[in-house]
Amino acid sequence: MLSRFLLPVGVALLGANLAVADQESCDLDNKCPEDTPCCSQYGQCGVGAYCLGGCDPRMSFSIESCAPIPVCESRTFSMDSLDGIVDVSEYLGDASKADFVSQGEPIAYNDNVLLTMPPRSVGTVLATTVNIWYGTIKAKLKTSRGAGVVTAFILLSDVKDEIDYEFVGTELETAQTNYYFQGVTDYGNSQNISLSDTFSNWHEYEIRWTPDKITWLVDGQEGRTKKRSETWDDENQRWNYPQTPSRLQISIWPGGADTNKEGTIEWAGGPIDWENHPDMENPGYYYATFGEISIECYDADSAPGTNKGVSYWFDDIAATNDTVVDGDKDTILGSFLATGLDMDKGKSDDDSSDDDDVATIPGGSSSGTGSTSGATSDEDSNSSDSSSSDDSSGGGGGDSSNSGSSGSSDSSSDSSCDTGSFSQDCNGGADSGAAPERVMGASALAGIVALGALLIL
Repeated sequence: MLSRFLLPVGVALLGANLAVADQESCDLDNKCPEDTPCCSQYGQCGVGAYCLGGCDPRMSFSIESCAPIPVCESRTFSMDSLDGIVDVSEYLGDASKADFVSQGEPIAYNDNVLLTMPPRSVGTVLATTVNIWYGTIKAKLKTSRGAGVVTAFILLSDVKDEIDYEFVGTELETAQTNYYFQGVTDYGNSQNISLSDTFSNWHEYEIRWTPDKITWLVDGQEGRTKKRSETWDDENQRWNYPQTPSRLQISIWPGGADTNKEGTIEWAGGPIDWENHPDMENPGYYYATFGEISIECYDADSAPGTNKGVSYWFDDIAATNDTVVDGDKDTILGSFLATGLDMDKGKSDDDSSDDDDVATIPGGSSSGTGSTSGATSDEDSNSSDSSSSDDSSGGGGGDSSNSGSSGSSDSSSDSSCDTGSFSQDCNGGADSGAAPERVMGASALAGIVALGALLIL
């Protein structure tokens, strides 16, 4: 929902803790320069992490600037632990070594995964490493609750095609559905589905997406169908229908944060209560609970909707389904200096990034180290409320890119959070619910900066 309003806040939060290099903005009329050729999902030019998931080839230096993205694979995720979930600072594009990339504080509890939002934080998001070019996607979940608190289960492509379920914490008997073509806002695309309490009850939410129609189902019952034939745009002579490879993204985010615009806060049910809401008292943070998630690829014999190769990429900036190539280009960057134009740039003999070169990475620090407070915001930072350069609706936001080396990660083990007691006291009791401070190499920080929009969802 209108994540373009939220990007400047994410950048401000990053700037409060990191040495962030000046970045050029990008949009359809202002493409990135050759030295920082990749346009992230939220309109910032860069290299490395900017060139992975969320990189928009229409706004980049050239259509080849973005790295190819991993093709669809049918997968089932039990979501009973953090296995297969890696931090965005540990991912360079190898989908065989991770199921999801994460930002924020996911924790494992009672054989489920919780997406948490500690006090005055920006929430948590997980995004699949594979991309879905039509198929059936299911998720069992319990939403968050409370004014201003939003849970999202969406599909989002690099060119901002989008299919949504969103849940506002004051409307616990409503699932909002929506869709967008290339980020073009159309408020007539939204439709609600009624159901029982989404916080207290498990429901299975399903998206069946084919080249001809989208069906939203709850607990196996059809709630809404939208046919492609109903989306013809006579003025622009095109189908305004989601049609390009997309990642599944699940998130909890602060629609009611006081840094958002009035319209966003109103849509989200009002300002967030960071102090007196029952969830702030126990367990000390807002949360959404996720059970099993599954992806069943469309597996067409011929395009659109195939997954025969290793990767997808576009061969024309029109970025419609007839311009998607299903082929065998590599998806893995050699370092945070690499781009789709030079996938191996900066690659060292041991496949690790070279910290001596981090100053050339947007957001890098010449000191070689830096710190970020994870999902916790800095109230002393000067947050802007202006919108970003693109017209994407965002649908609860999504990460603009991924970063780091692949591998499994249990993020709760990196902090002093006591996840076994369903509490997230990560600061030694100083501020219950605050996310732990993390210190990482500047090359990893470059990836985090590339995900400024992801941080704020």
